Amino acid sequence: MISFILPTRDRPEHLTLTLSALAMLDAGALARVGGAELIVVDNASKHPPVLPDKLANGIAARVIFRPTNEGAAARNHAAKTANGDWLIMLDDDSAPIDAGFVDALLAADDSIAAIGAEILLRDGAHEAGGLPEVIIGCGAAIRRGPYLVAGGYDPAFGYYAEEYDLCARLLLAGLRVVHDRRFRVVHRKTADGRDMNLILRRLVRNNGWVEQRYAPERIREDILARTVGRYRLIAEREQATAGFEEGLRELRQTLHDQPRREMSDDVYDRFIGFTAARDRLETELKRTHATRAITIDDGKNAWVVKRAIEECGVQLGRHLRDLGTSGALVVGTLSPGPLTDAALRRAGVAGPPVISPWWWHAEAAAQPASVDAAVRAAA
Repeated sequence: MISFILPTRDRPEHLTLTLSALAMLDAGALARVGGAELIVVDNASKHPPVLPDKLANGIAARVIFRPTNEGAAARNHAAKTANGDWLIMLDDDSAPIDAGFVDALLAADDSIAAIGAEILLRDGAHEAGGLPEVIIGCGAAIRRGPYLVAGGYDPAFGYYAEEYDLCARLLLAGLRVVHDRRFRVVHRKTADGRDMNLILRRLVRNNGWVEQRYAPERIREDILARTVGRYRLIAEREQATAGFEEGLRELRQTLHDQPRREMSDDVYDRFIGFTAARDRLETELKRTHATRAITIDDGKNAWVVKRAIEECGVQLGRHLRDLGTSGALVVGTLSPGPLTDAALRRAGVAGPPVISPWWWHAEAAAQPASVDAAVRAAA
C-alpha cells in the first residue's frame, strides 16, 4: 500500500485541485501496490479542510489537525499513522500527472530509501532544487520504515532545505536516494503566501545548518562561506537582503548548537552530487574527445561540476574562445529540473557538444504528450 501525504494551510482552492488530480489516478495501477490512502495534515488553518471518506477512485482520505503551523514537519504525524510502505510526499498544490510512479516503486530495490519525481511547473519548465541524491519535497516517494528511523523532517527547519537534512541522514544510514522520470508531478506553484524575505531568511539559515551538521571538518568552513555567498547573491537579486541578514544572524547564533554527524568524504561526495557528476563526465568527455570544457547555465553546485571536470583531466576554461577545436559545453548545475531545461534549450544548437553532468535529462529530447496535456490542464 502507498500513502499520499500532504500538509496544507489556508489554501482550500489548491487543495481541492490536488484532490481532484489524485481522484483521477488509475485505480488499477494503484491496486498493483495494494491500494492507496490520502492523509492531509492541516497546519492550523483558519477554516480547516473537510475531506470525503473516499475519493472517486477509491482512495481512502482523512485529515490530521495540528494546533500550530509545523511546516514540512507536519508530514511526520501522517507518517507515524500511515498504512503504506511508501509515503508519497506532495504539497497542497502538487499532484502526480499519472500513475507511472507505481512502476518506479515496484522496480526499486531495498537499498533505495527515496525516489525523486520529475516536477514540472505550469509553464512547462521544471522545478528548481534537489540534487542527484536529494529529493524535492513536493514530489517524492520515501519508504516509511527508513523515514521513521531517520526521524523524519526536522521541525526546526520549517520549510526549505529540510529535504537535504533528511536525505543526508538516509545516506548516512547506508541507503540510496534516486530520481525516476516515471514519477511525474505537476507543481501549480503559486505566489500565495510567499514572502521572499522569509524565504531567504530560511534558505541561508537552513542550508548553513545542513553544512554545519554534515560537511567533513576539513572543508566545513569553506563550504559554509560558499553557501552564505550564494544566498547573499540571490537575496540581492530578489531584493530580500533584510531577510537574508536576519537568517545569517540566526545561523551564527545557532551554528554550534547543531548536531554534528560528519560525513566521510565518499558519502559527502554523493550528497553534493560530485560522484554522479564525475561518473557521468568521465564517460561523456571521453566520448566527445574533449580536452577542454566550460560550464554553461551555472546553478546549484556549479562548483561541484567544475571540480568534476578538472578531476577528469580536462582543462576548465571561462569563455568559448578557450575551447579551441576539442572542447565541450557542460551544463553547470546538478539540480535535475534546471539541468533538464538547460539541456533542452541547447538541443540541436550548432556548436560544441553539450554534456549533462549526470544522466537525468538523457532521454528528455521532448516532453511526452501526456505531460504537455497535464501541464496545460494545471495552468
